[in-house]
Amino acid sequence: MVIKKLNLAIFIVLALLLVMTACAPTFELNEPAQTAVALTLTAMVPPTETIAPTATSTPEPTATSTPTFVPTPLIEPSGPDNFPTGVNPLTGLAVADPSLLNRRPVLVKVSNYPAVGRPHAGLSFADIVFEYYMGVGANRFMGLYYGKDSNQIGPVRSGRLVDPQLTSMYQGILGFQSADARVYSNIISLLGNRAITGGPNTCPGICDDGRNIVISVFGDSEALTNIAASRGAQIANPVLTGMRFDQQPPQQSALPGAELSLTYGANNVGQWVYDQGRQKYMRWIDEVDSSNNMTMIPLVDRLTGEQLAFSNVIVLYAYYTEQLPTLHDIDVWDNSGGRRAVVFRDGQAYETTWRATSRYSPIQFFDKDGNIFPLKPGNSWMAFVGTNSSGQVTDGNWTFVNYIP
Repeated sequence: MVIKKLNLAIFIVLALLLVMTACAPTFELNEPAQTAVALTLTAMVPPTETIAPTATSTPEPTATSTPTFVPTPLIEPSGPDNFPTGVNPLTGLAVADPSLLNRRPVLVKVSNYPAVGRPHAGLSFADIVFEYYMGVGANRFMGLYYGKDSNQIGPVRSGRLVDPQLTSMYQGILGFQSADARVYSNIISLLGNRAITGGPNTCPGICDDGRNIVISVFGDSEALTNIAASRGAQIANPVLTGMRFDQQPPQQSALPGAELSLTYGANNVGQWVYDQGRQKYMRWIDEVDSSNNMTMIPLVDRLTGEQLAFSNVIVLYAYYTEQLPTLHDIDVWDNSGGRRAVVFRDGQAYETTWRATSRYSPIQFFDKDGNIFPLKPGNSWMAFVGTNSSGQVTDGNWTFVNYIP
């Protein structure tokens, strides 16, 4: 009898557990769909002289699938002169390894053409990415690595005349893959042993991945730091003050700036769309198919598979001097009087002035009253356009078309 009662009790407990399990709620994680929006244009490869795209409407890209967004904790304002210990003066953020701030920044040239070299590697790890026109409708990038390293950056391409100017302003090391003889001479005369070009003795700092083609060379920022140290080109505690960061948007008047596009040439369009959830500008780039149609697609980092996201996107007007169709100088140094710059942060666009007050100090941004303009803490993308470039805004959508000088 006792055994029967125990069996009955066990049966009742099991039945109750089954009912509770069947009624328990289930949860499903739905990630946003990745969508590409087509924009039909006449393809020109390689790109030719700078002209505006013939599209009649602006694509409306949607965000790519990304990991769960974690809001940035409140960050105290910092700069332009005194940064707390362990805070990167080029981002306003604390770094995971403060010892990195004792070295020189590493600047690496990154190809954007030919397009088959995309997606780029390592740009999401850069504190700053510079972008500029290099002729025949093409542009090029240069990533600056200081608070973080990347073990693959590229494809690495040739140096240009503006490179040693920017490298000197950030007291850095320049990694590149060869250069025109006139450009190479200029780079060496300004940077000396801080200029590192790819060769048989530079791997893993700069080396070919084995394909031996124009898009098969990549850099490693930590290894480049070590090469510079072996040459005696390192310094301790470089002085990189001058920028100011504040998580709170500035009080000066602004215009809506949730979206901007920049055209350097036919079928050469870069686009940024502000993601309110991530509080970042997401990068899109052109892709031309075999039918000569151009589609704006997410620009991802091949190392992470994630779309590039930047806290600040800045369009800087500068004077270009064309010496040859593919040889330009850009007046960055000695711009003490200031030129126009449009800073995009927090979905807003701010008219500012950029200055190079020293050949050995970072670019600074000023508001209309002459005060240093606060950037949002985080990484910055700085794109140089010619002084004759057009810039229009419609309903918060900014369109820049590069024209030189």
